[in-house]
Amino acid sequence: MITSKPVRLISAFGSPGGHRVEAALRFKGVPYELILEDLCNKSDLLLKHNPVHKLVPVLLHGDRAVCESLVILEYIDEAFDGPPLLPADPYERAMARFWAHFIDHKFPRPLWLSFLSTEGDGGESSLQGFLTEAKQNLALLEVQLKDKGRNTRFFGGDSIGLVDIAASVLAHWLGFYEEIAGVAPLLTAEEYPALSQWAKRYVADETVKQCLPKRSELVATYSASKEMFRAMATSNSM
Repeated sequence: MITSKPVRLISAFGSPGGHRVEAALRFKGVPYELILEDLCNKSDLLLKHNPVHKLVPVLLHGDRAVCESLVILEYIDEAFDGPPLLPADPYERAMARFWAHFIDHKFPRPLWLSFLSTEGDGGESSLQGFLTEAKQNLALLEVQLKDKGRNTRFFGGDSIGLVDIAASVLAHWLGFYEEIAGVAPLLTAEEYPALSQWAKRYVADETVKQCLPKRSELVATYSASKEMFRAMATSNSM
């Protein structure tokens, strides 16, 4: 384990990917320095250490830079001691990686675009298509949770793991996205009972709460920046 080098996290206020990394570091008990970026005026530090995508989060571990939140989570799990984020069993590890990548690559874009679409984006039919795809993806996550058993608290079992952290955007950010878009709640207890209970457990976790931005501050920050938010939604990165 390479644990003695200083750890810094380049992030931005309200970044779901930044939260992922902060949560993982806190679960591992790793001290870190948080560096918040202005994404409208990106720093030389960010551009130097993520010249490919020029996005947050970026983990700086000594003189090494690691980009992309899921990649960073796996790096943290391997580089630092503490509770594991991935299961010990190879098959279960593979399944955790599968669902984490599913969340990143199949879920966010249609959901966020469904909230941000307007008549100019293709009208009601386009909006309905985005919502249908989002609901289908939520249903798949609902089944995944139910398949783990009635008393399972998290995707990772009894404790928070990689998939839970990857899905944290559903637990905290989803409601705020709905609020600024003025749409009805999508993740309801009636339609997705297991996922709804999981979301409540995640945001209630004492370690998680230490690095969750306040919802009122998220709404205030992003309500005035919808076009930038739209650009983030069309990106494949978190």
